[in-house]
Amino acid sequence: MHTNESRGTFEDLFSLLPVSIALIAYHLRGLFESITPALTEIPKPKENHAEYAIGPGKRRWVHRDEVFGYICPMEQYVRLGFYYGDALPDPAGLLSGEGKRLRHVKLTTLAEAERPEIRALIKAAVQERKAALGIK
Repeated sequence: MHTNESRGTFEDLFSLLPVSIALIAYHLRGLFESITPALTEIPKPKENHAEYAIGPGKRRWVHRDEVFGYICPMEQYVRLGFYYGDALPDPAGLLSGEGKRLRHVKLTTLAEAERPEIRALIKAAVQERKAALGIK
């Protein structure tokens, strides 16, 4: 995984948050990387989230269409979001959101983040972006 630190670091997201929230977020980050190591992480501490995009991030910028997901740590939960979540299979009914495309899952414990359905959602989000962009 390549991290674009032009706006900050992943660690910058947790300065005032409980350790339990950081553990959930780090677990999700590890899932993103294990599912697709050739991705770009874009931490945005001022916007309170980190985005994840298809591709190794060898260039300075990432095209908006390449961004597929985000991790947003909050005081009592971590929001795992998908920019094209409306297109994802969700047999467990975990995704919520009323927008045109954006969907998310609120995770309050590490055990929730470790569910196989969470890994499946991330994997489906990666596959959806690759298919939409014609990437094999």
